[in-house]
Amino acid sequence: MLDGAIAPAENSRLFGHGEAEAFLAQSYKSGKGHHAILIEGPEGIGKATLAFRFANHVLCHPEPTQAPDSLGDPDPGSIVSRQLASGASHHLLHLTRPVDEKSGRVKGAITVDEVRRAGKFFGQTSGTGNWRIVIIDPADDLNRNAANAILKILEEPPRRSLFLVLTHAPGKLLPTIRSRCLPLRLKPLDAGAMRQALSHLGFDLAGASGEQILAAAGGSVSEALKLINYGGLDIAAAFEDVLAGQGPAVRKQMHKLADILSAKDSETIFDFFSSLLTGRVMQSARDAALAGDIEKAERFARFSSEFAERLALSDAYNLDRKQTILSLLDDLKDAL
Repeated sequence: MLDGAIAPAENSRLFGHGEAEAFLAQSYKSGKGHHAILIEGPEGIGKATLAFRFANHVLCHPEPTQAPDSLGDPDPGSIVSRQLASGASHHLLHLTRPVDEKSGRVKGAITVDEVRRAGKFFGQTSGTGNWRIVIIDPADDLNRNAANAILKILEEPPRRSLFLVLTHAPGKLLPTIRSRCLPLRLKPLDAGAMRQALSHLGFDLAGASGEQILAAAGGSVSEALKLINYGGLDIAAAFEDVLAGQGPAVRKQMHKLADILSAKDSETIFDFFSSLLTGRVMQSARDAALAGDIEKAERFARFSSEFAERLALSDAYNLDRKQTILSLLDDLKDAL
């Protein structure tokens, strides 16, 4: 979890998604709610917080027709809230990337072994008559076997089960998974909601630096935290300097940037850089398409997929991260 953040299961406040909250509450109260909801939207805008908030609502009001028609802030002192926050609820299973016991690092995918926990979860609670909720956070991280295993459960969902499937990129999910879920799209937070969310976390965005952070965060609280607590603004500035510069001095800048991004305990800022890199490539593709240069747009679109694959391979096979970064920067400078 990012420094300065509140775990979604513990967060009692959500900002900027009132319409989505109202939809979920009213759909549930009708008694005709869908058994699987695909909560879509960019990373860091509150999808997981909304999922836990809705799960809290359902578990506190197990009879839909008797539930309130709106989602209130969870009571941190209630039994349900305490159980969800501690991961001790027998009625909710949170599926996310597990930690590798040997390395201590978070694995690169949600594996089929994790999904098998859902089968045990439903088996152990089959006779309780209570709601059983599974939050998949995010489904983008499911590997192929895990995705197929989830699909089988979605095809024949147990009675009084609810799946809250989170995704940053719904287009990457299996079409068969998407087709069995009700999509609920969340938008990036506007400036007002961003200020409220960051104030709730104890950050004041007054002044020019606050405006700079809001502009760079793109409506994502997690991106704002990376900018504030992990030197993201400096990394972004160094990245732009490298792309714009030429000559021996730029090689020195590239090596300095690569050293920072490949240092020990740099996972968060490396992920930030990866998003920065792929985002810049896709922006170049869009700019080329708008300018009518379809060939250039297609080339940058291919670069985007290729860069993402190289980053994933570097992580999966523990390749020299510095060399990967230098290679990607060289290729992007050549392309630009």
